[in-house]
Amino acid sequence: MTRSDLVEQLLAKFPQLSPRDADLTVKILLDAMSEALVRGDRIEIRGFGSFAVRRRSPRVGRNPRTGQAVPIPEKLAAHFKPGKALRAAVDAHGKLSQALHNI
Repeated sequence: MTRSDLVEQLLAKFPQLSPRDADLTVKILLDAMSEALVRGDRIEIRGFGSFAVRRRSPRVGRNPRTGQAVPIPEKLAAHFKPGKALRAAVDAHGKLSQALHNI
């Protein structure tokens, strides 16, 4: 799903919105989430999941072409942890897809 898909779904659910307002709404929401993560805040959306910033320790990697050791520095990365309801919905859909595939 892309940002424009989100805008389209918002317009489908709220036809009184103009396309510009729907796009602005999605932009404001995503910008607010990005700014919170940059500040190091945690974002929790009940039933969906949580976003947090996690520290990745420095490590030694390998150049796949030469096999030479390459130092990889420490960095911060955004991390998403799905909520219980989302995990259950995805799992149920996966089991349904597998059952339909086996028919």
